[in-house]
Amino acid sequence: MQNVVVIGGGAAGLMAAITAAEGGNNVTVFEKMERPCRKVMITGKGRCNVTNNSGIDTHIANATKNGKFLFSALSGFTPQNTMEFFENNGVALKTERGNRVFPVSDKSVDIVDALVKKTKKNGVKIINMAVKQILTGNNKVTGVLLNNNQTFSSDSVVLATGGKSYPLTGSTGDGYIMAEELGHTVTELKPSLVPIKIHEGFCSALSGLSLKNVTLSVFDGVKKKPVFSALGEMLFTHFGISGPLTLSASAHMRKKPVNEYKLVIDLKPALTPEQLDARILRDFSENNGKNISNSLNKLLPKSLIPVIIKASGILPETKVNQITKSKRQSLVQTLKNLTLTPIAFRDIDEAIITSGGVKVSEINPATMESKLISGLYFAGEIIDVDSYTGGFNLQIAFSTGALAGRSIV
Repeated sequence: MQNVVVIGGGAAGLMAAITAAEGGNNVTVFEKMERPCRKVMITGKGRCNVTNNSGIDTHIANATKNGKFLFSALSGFTPQNTMEFFENNGVALKTERGNRVFPVSDKSVDIVDALVKKTKKNGVKIINMAVKQILTGNNKVTGVLLNNNQTFSSDSVVLATGGKSYPLTGSTGDGYIMAEELGHTVTELKPSLVPIKIHEGFCSALSGLSLKNVTLSVFDGVKKKPVFSALGEMLFTHFGISGPLTLSASAHMRKKPVNEYKLVIDLKPALTPEQLDARILRDFSENNGKNISNSLNKLLPKSLIPVIIKASGILPETKVNQITKSKRQSLVQTLKNLTLTPIAFRDIDEAIITSGGVKVSEINPATMESKLISGLYFAGEIIDVDSYTGGFNLQIAFSTGALAGRSIV
């Protein structure tokens, strides 16, 4: 039996604790927040997109970098294993569009409660205290130094402190400092799955407007084909745009400065330009004699109408029976290609996850153990791996946590 310390009581940390305890070890979790899994509580808009009901290949393909590093972890604890874990611990699950898996209750607290309950059932102690430093001797873990300056002896340590995003949930980057103190390399930390600041001033006028069933595409300024394009939901804010589509798009905007990309919204993706033109003609015929600004209420949200009219180059007081075919085509073009100019990402504090972390070449992918310090393991967001939205990032946490815990002999 080993004395095992897990630093961080998030999804990865608790899964590591559960599996390490199942191996017969004496496990203690140190979590500085009053309640574990604070970040899990806010995922999926409070519904918790717990995993993606797809194969390992799909999960690796959705990793934005270092996907191959995850093969052993995902093979040892698959998305199906995650689903079985929660269903066996009293949480009924459902699969929605895009194979996203949620609790039937749509309450993330059910996922958190299941993790905490299982952790305690396995005899794991959860102590509400922060860790200052990991102690070593002869390149081997010997214990940890706590915030109250007491030492706590251990044979193994799992470092699962998360990233730097959403610091109010406890992800303040402490783990990166601990890892660097032990000689590990931390790659550049950037926000990923993050809202985007937009140059066009009309975004602030549209603040609070949510668009559903639109297509958002990302172009890199050179290629004619988009580097990202998806149908879904997005939100206008006072600074630009947010929402699920925006967060996904941001993960595809890393190779160049953000202002070298263009974002294009198709407000009516279900209609071809010809079908949309026919639809506009029909709306115009029902509003003959009215200004164009009063003739698009069935087609667009009220706040979006003046923005689209201005972008189309049409005067808002123009009567619909005075609009030429060329102006109508301009309107169709704008509705199918509303272009936005990104100027920056929002701060990492607002990112769903952190891109970057402990360098994967310094971690054994078959065990999650450090190649530099014996008895030191990594799990979750602290590692330099991350994925697109859709439950893939939580699966990384569960899989790497399970592998780390299982590898502690």
